[in-house]
Amino acid sequence: MSRKKIAEWVADLPEPVQDWVDGRLVEEVECVIGDFAGIARGKAMPASKFLTTETSFLPISIFYQTITGEYVAYDTIRAVSETDLVLTPDMTTATAAPWATDVTIQVIHDMDFQNGESVILAPRNVLKRILAAYESDGWSPVIAPELEFYLTKPNIDPDFPLEPPVGRSGRQGAGRQSYSVSAIDEYSEIIDTIYDYAEAQGIVIDTIIQEGGAGQIEINLNHGDPLHLADQVFFFKRTIREAALKSNCYATFMAKPMENEPGSAMHIHQSVVSNQTGKNIFNDDKNEPSDLFYGFLGGQQRYLNAVISLLAPYVNSYRRLVPGASAPINTEWGIDNRSTGLRVPISKSEDRRIENRVIGMDANPYLAIAACLACGYLGMKGGLKPRSAITGDAYSLPHSLPREMFEGLKQFNAYPQLRQLLGEDFCRMYEAIKLQEFEDYLRVISPWEREYLLLNV
Repeated sequence: MSRKKIAEWVADLPEPVQDWVDGRLVEEVECVIGDFAGIARGKAMPASKFLTTETSFLPISIFYQTITGEYVAYDTIRAVSETDLVLTPDMTTATAAPWATDVTIQVIHDMDFQNGESVILAPRNVLKRILAAYESDGWSPVIAPELEFYLTKPNIDPDFPLEPPVGRSGRQGAGRQSYSVSAIDEYSEIIDTIYDYAEAQGIVIDTIIQEGGAGQIEINLNHGDPLHLADQVFFFKRTIREAALKSNCYATFMAKPMENEPGSAMHIHQSVVSNQTGKNIFNDDKNEPSDLFYGFLGGQQRYLNAVISLLAPYVNSYRRLVPGASAPINTEWGIDNRSTGLRVPISKSEDRRIENRVIGMDANPYLAIAACLACGYLGMKGGLKPRSAITGDAYSLPHSLPREMFEGLKQFNAYPQLRQLLGEDFCRMYEAIKLQEFEDYLRVISPWEREYLLLNV
């Protein structure tokens, strides 16, 4: 295929891609989808091949893999035969891969069965399913994600604990430096690379701050459409990893990567607008919280425990959700109260929103956003009422979130209407994956067990 044909194709792509390509020849296209873990899976091909290929496929088995790469037994004809799924590019998601040696573009693909049926196992399709429910009621959710992560020294032996990286001062990062500009400057080389990569991809960063952990950074994205923001988080996690690797560091999105440091969350700010008026339905005509605002809150309080395995998907996730770790231990709510799982930030009445602080940074963004919005939707449709707001220390109240992975999985069956909204086939597959991961974990003997049990029991 001629350079002219590829150039004509680039001219129809989103503006940030065109700006980044800047007349160069696009050599490669990465066709990607997000699996249950949020890992990018797919295939890469020359740009000329991408433009001339009528249909691309990936086997359904990519959704049967646990985080260890093992396959879960799922006895259906499609599973046994490893049915091919049809990949359809969503060209609105096309973005640069600025770390690649060649001029490379990434494109998120949707997935369908060969008969045209949507693949509900695909996390992006799960979120689309929830957004369609909102659309049927004339509503559009709006979200804004906050992404916390750690920079660490390279760790090639999993038996050794992670360590903070060495900054430009020559010293390792220290914890308890929240909002320190100097602490951010320690990693200016990585931060500058993140800015450059984000600009190339058209990802608009709102703020970057130093969090409470040693080498822990928080990056906030602007508010917008949930599917678009989930796509951005999906891309951005890879972006941050690549920026860190360029400076010989790791970036980790584990919920609790270091024993004596705070965990990493993905706080999601949520509101809903009317498609008819364009106004925030959490605000009534007297600029007071509406019944729908309280319904959304009530839905989050009732149903979040049932979807905790989507918000805290691994055994490590629950190490973050413990008392004294700067993370919520319940689903109480309060106004400008960061000790609660559900916080209502100070804002103008027309910007009224609910911040879900339960979600871990290890969660798949499509599934976490879908789960939270599903809980709020059922709350609004059911006219639920939340408990009274907490004005004091919610950390001193009972620990009402599940304490570990298996307990959370057991609650996934609590509300059939919630599973129906998410998709029953998806829920069954997700349960199977997570149960297998939990059982794999139980086979591992930890250093704690060897230290305290070896000669003492």
